[in-house]
Amino acid sequence: MLDFGVNKVHDEARQGEAYAPSETMPFGFKKKFYIESYGCQMNFADSEVVASIMNEHGYAATKNYEEADLVFLNTCSIREKAEQTVRSRLHIFRQQKRSRPGMLIGVLGCMAERLKEKFLEEEKLVDIVVGPDAYRSLPGLIEEAETGQKAVNVLLSRDETYADISPIRLDSNGVTGFVSIMRGCNNMCAFCVVPFTRGRERSRDAGSILQECRDLFNQGYKEVTLLGQNVDSYYWVDEQKDELVTFASLLEKVALIHPDLRVRFSTSHPKDITDEVLHTMSRYENICKYIHLPVQSGSSRILQLMNRTYTREWYMARVNRIREVMPDCGISADVIAGFCTETEEDHQETLSMMEFAKYDMSYMFFYSERPGTLAARRYQDDVPEETKKRRLAEIVKLQNQLSQESNQKDLGKEFKVLIEGDSKKSKEEWMGRNSQNKVVVFSKFGSTHKKGEYAMVKITSCTGATLIGKQI
Repeated sequence: MLDFGVNKVHDEARQGEAYAPSETMPFGFKKKFYIESYGCQMNFADSEVVASIMNEHGYAATKNYEEADLVFLNTCSIREKAEQTVRSRLHIFRQQKRSRPGMLIGVLGCMAERLKEKFLEEEKLVDIVVGPDAYRSLPGLIEEAETGQKAVNVLLSRDETYADISPIRLDSNGVTGFVSIMRGCNNMCAFCVVPFTRGRERSRDAGSILQECRDLFNQGYKEVTLLGQNVDSYYWVDEQKDELVTFASLLEKVALIHPDLRVRFSTSHPKDITDEVLHTMSRYENICKYIHLPVQSGSSRILQLMNRTYTREWYMARVNRIREVMPDCGISADVIAGFCTETEEDHQETLSMMEFAKYDMSYMFFYSERPGTLAARRYQDDVPEETKKRRLAEIVKLQNQLSQESNQKDLGKEFKVLIEGDSKKSKEEWMGRNSQNKVVVFSKFGSTHKKGEYAMVKITSCTGATLIGKQI
């Protein structure tokens, strides 16, 4: 799952966020659309593609769904609670539609394919259902829905990457931006719905990725995050130059755009991250020293059931290699508690893996069976929920301890921090992140820096989630 945060317990998907670039209706725009996004960062990036398509067809974005002619929910199927939240929101929008009969409601993303019949026929909650590969068909589907017909396109594609669409940055901070480099996933992890909702892997044209990154930098952005379900398997052949572009070479190309442009990426699969990637990261100062390396479980037996295609020992060897090449590299993980047949011994192996890897932070959640997955077809979800919750609580407690210890090791160190904006707690403080993806807060007093600039900060104190310092 793609997301960014500190010590967040993922027993549900990321909460919905509504985005709009402007509150005013641009000249020539006749209608308004509202979009609310849930789940991984790929969904939020997809919403920016949808916004661009809607813009081109005469729709302006709004942050107020009550005035929208068209309401979209970009959905996530990774957790059951996320689906419940989306359904609840749809009922609210349906009530609004009663007072605005012309309003259309659409479901986008991963829930669209899986629950299209329920939404359209059983509950009659939506007018339009569109899967992740069918956003180009939205204008036609909207026209169809305006006639009273139910409009559906959930077909998966083997080649759609939206490479030629310039995303509209929705409610962006103007400093950090996300760039999708590939779509879909070939890894059939037993617990995951992504291969079924987003289809097979396909990599985006490297030239279009580089152009989008250059455009962002020219617009004042100072950081890009390259997104994919498994970025390490990126593979593109530039036939004009007779050049094979791997993820390592793509990283290098983006880093060479400008030394002031920071580069991050998410997510890596432990079986695919190569020494070439690690050495490329080490070679360039502006490639951030941070890797999100999902472990899911510390037990080789459970990893085999999950179809993760690596063992406990393999994962530990990858962590050791990262530390060898980049001793200062931050590492985070995804951890699942209570997968099918998990014993207390398996759980203890997960805890010991966390202690070994010393994660700076983790996304932690207990297993919830998703219909259609390999696990749902093959295994019984036999770990009691109270046991799952107790094991998750132990995982969270350990991660909080590891995060605190990791931050304490940074006391007295100096970091280059990219200022992203005001601190959440005080407008008298700047908030930014260092290369290791840790949040850093420091006082504006005496500072001549502005948002979007780099500052050198010495760390003087910390919490489990934040480094606190002073500008040097």
